[in-house]
Amino acid sequence: MHTILAQNLRKVYSVQKKRTGLSGSIKDLFSPIHEEKVAVKDVSFVIDEGELVGFIGPNGAGKTTTLKMLSGLLYPTAGAATVLGYVPHKREKAYLRQMTLVMGNRNQLSWDLPAIDSFELQRAIYSIPVSEFKKTRDDFIDLLELKDLVNKPIRNLSLGERMKMEIVGALLHRPKVLFLDEPTIGLDVTMQRRIRTFIKEYNQRWGATVL
Repeated sequence: MHTILAQNLRKVYSVQKKRTGLSGSIKDLFSPIHEEKVAVKDVSFVIDEGELVGFIGPNGAGKTTTLKMLSGLLYPTAGAATVLGYVPHKREKAYLRQMTLVMGNRNQLSWDLPAIDSFELQRAIYSIPVSEFKKTRDDFIDLLELKDLVNKPIRNLSLGERMKMEIVGALLHRPKVLFLDEPTIGLDVTMQRRIRTFIKEYNQRWGATVL
């Protein structure tokens, strides 16, 4: 069984087309015109266990929309997908416990809490045994050199430091599948390299599949 299977995935949005001028605005109010916008068009691929695959393309190519469909945040308009044998949009708990989605432009950790407290919240959400949680947390903190930062509120950290904390928080439950949506966006070259190295180490150490 393939870890990730996408077959002719398609996502179409219905978008209101705006008319110009005051009369156009009035018409839009009473008789709106809609047009279809194709965000993802017939995407197909297969990724097997333990693979680390780069998902690249220009802005607007549908990368984020595809990842959202694979993680279950969006329903596909057409086509089909399975991840670890699950249908993502069903959002089954067994599936959600085995995957994670990291988005470079979205914060998952609490802005006002120290990262160490947010990590504890993640432990409670995923019911991670305390001994396993502490070992994983401390390993990640060491690998990303965060020991002097975990007791600071997230809002007091630099962009690169926050991104490293976000990645640690997303991986504490040791997911088998990682979906990464521009996790190094806005970071300097050194920080980008460090995060990519960490992801590679996670992939090799735990055999996770990364897209």
